[in-house]
Amino acid sequence: MSRRQVNPNARRFAESSTVPLTNALHQKSRSSPLLSVGLILLGAFLFIGYSYSGSGSFRSEKEALTRDDGENSCTLEVLKAMPLLKKVYGDSMRHILHIGPDTCAIVSKLLKEEDTEAWGVEPYDMEDTDSSCKALVRKGIVRVADIKFPLPYKADSFSVVIVSDALDYLSPRYLNKSLPDLARVAKDGLVLFAGYPGHHRAKVPEVSKFGRPAKLRSQSWWIRYFLQTGLQDNEAITKKFEQAAAKRSYKPSCQIFHIRP
Repeated sequence: MSRRQVNPNARRFAESSTVPLTNALHQKSRSSPLLSVGLILLGAFLFIGYSYSGSGSFRSEKEALTRDDGENSCTLEVLKAMPLLKKVYGDSMRHILHIGPDTCAIVSKLLKEEDTEAWGVEPYDMEDTDSSCKALVRKGIVRVADIKFPLPYKADSFSVVIVSDALDYLSPRYLNKSLPDLARVAKDGLVLFAGYPGHHRAKVPEVSKFGRPAKLRSQSWWIRYFLQTGLQDNEAITKKFEQAAAKRSYKPSCQIFHIRP
């Protein structure tokens, strides 16, 4: 609605008038520009928020490894534990295979370090990947493979194999096949990151992606399972890792198991 020039005498009459309808129309005409400016600013804020929430260069490496509602994944815990793993495994950490979602972030981090070779396996369909991750896939450094089936690697292909955010979604039926195969390709050690009961559960939108909700098991359950499947805990490495963690006041938010190959 366009505003018209008003006669000064009529304006004075309208201001002194006690007719409510006249005053209401006058206030509405003055508030309309402010309302328009407010809507424009609101739209701008919504657009900026959408841009930063999407995938791409706006997201940091840590944010890419963070679940909904700010819940961190066990894959993020791998990055936190990496200095301790290097300390206890020594030179074996120069030839690594990581298996789990967001493996591109882990592999990219490791490849930046001197004298370190790293590969990755993404056990689920990759979505919203950036250009650097696509480049790793094209080069064959990162592969997409269902860990329910044998991995496309020969025995002892890697010194250390690290698995995170993958085993919690497997039933015992598939664990019986997957765990021995993971140990098969590890020459010096197999490191498993698993969620604690009550933590790191998959959100409803993730259930369709993983095929089933996470089944988080206790430490005693895992130890019994290792014994039943013939896998042995690497007591020497476990002790060194716990000592190093205590020295640095490191308390992992996921369970960490060190298995003999």
